[in-house]
Amino acid sequence: MTMITNAIYVDGVRAAEPSSLERTFEELRRRGGVAWIALYRPDEQEMRQVADEFSLHDLAVEDTVRAHQRSKLERYDRTDFIVLRPAMIAAGRVEVGELHLFVGPNFVVSVRHAESPDLAGVRARLEADPTELGLGPTAILYAILDQLVDDYAPVVAHLLEAIDDVEDALFSGDRDVPRRIYQHIRDIIALQRAVHPLVEILEQLTGHDAMQSATEIENDQLRAHLRDVFDHVLRIAGQLDSYRDILASGLQLHTALVSQQQNEEMARMTETALRQGEQTKKVSAWAAILFTPTVVAGIYGMNFTNMPELDWFLGYPYALAIMLAAATTLYVVFKRQRWL
Repeated sequence: MTMITNAIYVDGVRAAEPSSLERTFEELRRRGGVAWIALYRPDEQEMRQVADEFSLHDLAVEDTVRAHQRSKLERYDRTDFIVLRPAMIAAGRVEVGELHLFVGPNFVVSVRHAESPDLAGVRARLEADPTELGLGPTAILYAILDQLVDDYAPVVAHLLEAIDDVEDALFSGDRDVPRRIYQHIRDIIALQRAVHPLVEILEQLTGHDAMQSATEIENDQLRAHLRDVFDHVLRIAGQLDSYRDILASGLQLHTALVSQQQNEEMARMTETALRQGEQTKKVSAWAAILFTPTVVAGIYGMNFTNMPELDWFLGYPYALAIMLAAATTLYVVFKRQRWL
């Protein structure tokens, strides 16, 4: 059985807490008032039982059984079908759940497909204020929306802290920064998909024809509460948009910093290559200068018998002159070419 808890409220006070759906329907018909039935991942048979009692639309029931719906508000006669996406932090990541609400003239059916929000806490808070709970199903809807939006606050704070960490890491040379930025952007997008549709939902709920189950004065009171929730949603939506822009700018900055580092490294490598080239030219020039005297000395150091130059009287000074002239000529040439 997926029924978590249910109760019937008369004038804002819990009048009965039936143990089954059948008893709930019987007590509601007998006592009147408002029924709040809380289900957790119900199967098709259980949802069909609720749908038959409250005349819920087949399409809405099908969406609830299948889950994985976007945030939305759909109206069928006098019953509102609302899909909300609560969020929480799990293992350092943003986890978005799903909550379906059927709100009618004398009932609220809440269907959770995730662990959040804490509807037990919402129920306890409402039961502590019979005056507010006595306003009817729309008061329950407001309390759930208020809790849902309040639960977004720690998620937004977590994202802000994560952005601060990324900003600190941008100039530290951390190679993991792009992955972290993409991860945070994905978390923000997931939360945006939950928050942005709430703007339209709350605009519809705060319209003049939104709350047909309450009196005009009670409508004004609830609209004031919902407008406050609406303001919070607008602020959160704006924060998420700015966070996403900051991360996108951070990614561009990281790309620019990496490009700058690569350019600086290339410049250093080029400068090193140029210095090595200059050294190579100098070594090559001196090697060429010393090569000619070495050749001459090598030739006349072979000590063959038939070498006519060995008998020359001026052979030795002549060989030295050739060595000196060749070395000097090469030195002058390399000097003009700025190799030396």
